[in-house]
Amino acid sequence: MEVLPHFSHVHPLVFNDGRSHKSEEVYCCACGELVSGPRFSCVNCGFHLDKNCAEATVEMNHPFHRKHNLKLMTSSPYVEGNPICGFCNNICEKFVYHCSCNLVFHIKCAFLSYKFLVKNFRELVHQDKPISSECHSQELKRVQCFACQKSLLEFDYISHDSGFYLHKKCFKLPLEISHLSHRYHSLFLEFNSDHLPCQICQEIQHQGLVYCCSTCMFVLHIECVSPPPTIEDPSSHEHPFTRCLRQLPFNCDVCGTLGNYVSYICLACSLIIHKKCISLPRFIKSIWHDHPISHKYFVVDNECTTHDCRICHKEVNIECGSYYCSKCKFIIHVNCALQKARWYYKIELKDDFDKLLNAMLEVVTMNPSFSIRKMIKIGEKMINIEMEHFSHQHNLVLSDEVKERRYCDGCKCYFFLHKSCAELPKKKQIWGHVHQYSSILTPNCLFRCSICHFICSGFAFKCEFYLCKEHICLRCVEIPLSCISGGHKHLILWYRTYFGQCCNACGNSIDGLYRCKACNFNVHSACVNLLPQTTWHKSDRHCLILTYHEDNDYSQYHYCVVCEKERNPNTWFYHCPICDNSAHFSCVLRDDRFVKCRSKIKESDHPHTLMFVEKVYDYPECHKCGHRCMDLALECLDAECKYIIHWECSTAFRFFRTA
Repeated sequence: MEVLPHFSHVHPLVFNDGRSHKSEEVYCCACGELVSGPRFSCVNCGFHLDKNCAEATVEMNHPFHRKHNLKLMTSSPYVEGNPICGFCNNICEKFVYHCSCNLVFHIKCAFLSYKFLVKNFRELVHQDKPISSECHSQELKRVQCFACQKSLLEFDYISHDSGFYLHKKCFKLPLEISHLSHRYHSLFLEFNSDHLPCQICQEIQHQGLVYCCSTCMFVLHIECVSPPPTIEDPSSHEHPFTRCLRQLPFNCDVCGTLGNYVSYICLACSLIIHKKCISLPRFIKSIWHDHPISHKYFVVDNECTTHDCRICHKEVNIECGSYYCSKCKFIIHVNCALQKARWYYKIELKDDFDKLLNAMLEVVTMNPSFSIRKMIKIGEKMINIEMEHFSHQHNLVLSDEVKERRYCDGCKCYFFLHKSCAELPKKKQIWGHVHQYSSILTPNCLFRCSICHFICSGFAFKCEFYLCKEHICLRCVEIPLSCISGGHKHLILWYRTYFGQCCNACGNSIDGLYRCKACNFNVHSACVNLLPQTTWHKSDRHCLILTYHEDNDYSQYHYCVVCEKERNPNTWFYHCPICDNSAHFSCVLRDDRFVKCRSKIKESDHPHTLMFVEKVYDYPECHKCGHRCMDLALECLDAECKYIIHWECSTAFRFFRTA
């Protein structure tokens, strides 16, 4: 009787040739598969290992990972979660071969890759005859060759019972090659465990095999080893590009970034570029600009000014490629424009580009939200003093001031509009919105803004895309790429992502923010755009002013009159200079501050129309919870009905809270 001590089990394992107990179904504890042949077992514990798994070496020197040996482990090497197999891309739940490079394989996948790609070539070809790519084309649309990660539909392939597929041409790949683009060392067929980009196409292939020099961290994709000598794409450039395999550093004329290895050259235009930049779209519509923008190999500037990218705010080298709008002098880096696929779409033809540009310019002029009824001349300038607005039945008259704490109806109360809100177009493309459709200006809405996430009432821009339910408040429609903040002397710039900083206004950590390039000043876009300069609170009878700096160094002075807790003197706060009271702005400003009083809604559990009111002096009981209604409430408009509830007790509030 053959006995095998095994590191994975406390008891010795006894050999079973599999001919006895044929009706008994047992599963291998290493690979999880049904054992149909010889095995080693501990009958008392119900522990079984397939013969191949039991005899697996504790360390494997895998030819497709030359840097380190793979170590056999009985479970996941990680504290949390199960790893993904680098061969089959499925979850590893049992025995694995692991390397400190974060490379993990099922035990059977390690065997198969070793055997299938290195040993017993004749045996495997005999067992798994090549299959034509014309067979089963529908089933193979999403199946890829393990080695090159390309579709099986293009070439004949080899299939294994385990669901492993390999192109016939990839099956015959040499394990070691020399290449003109890397003349120092040989390149070996390996797993791309370091996730390095190909030095020809600049793309990263995470799965499958690549040709690699681990010493120089140099990688070539299988299909890039012998690319065509010339590449032509008339939609991007009128001339063909010729490959140059010399290892020479260059500055790509299309994207403006450096290249160190293989380049492609247009001899007619004296352009030198990356391979991946050959098919760069000439015209795109970006979510970061109102108009379509075109690719320029260089931008002429007779004024010799600097040009900063409107996304990353770093300088754009106008002698190299960029995306540019000649109408607005808007310029961005190529890689910033194309960073995410959802940020843009490609415009195929120059005629389509011109038509879209004209259409965008007409959106504002052809869709006004008002018509002028009276104008006066002041100096050389004509001023509109009376207008008819689509949202109101009466004409609106221009006024220098608004009394009685009223709020703009475009953004919050009794009907009046800021001049800028009144002159907004009926249709507008929202900067940064993922859908490239115009949004429609819609009055009398109750909604949660998809940008600032506040519940708002009043005007909203609603996306025209039929599947999009997003509403955007007027405060978030015109988020500027740069602005002046009251708390800082320099121009601050908007960064979509900028980690590791704290907001100077509220003190919280931030990712997207406004930032000063000259000094370490950072502030949330919400703190810049959504904090009013003045406001009111029942803790003080005077108007409170947004204050950016604390001048009093006395520590006992640094507390909030609303919550009576300590206040950080280095962050913004609201202050009454008459009473010398100060408060956190989070204590002064309610979350429902953008819900407009006197707005009307219908509730499913009440038959009459309800109106938003603020109860400041008398506090009636809520008909739902029984507590007093303080601050914002919903009151029935029927004079004989005394129904009133907290806004937080309404079904509308619960809907927005869970939406």
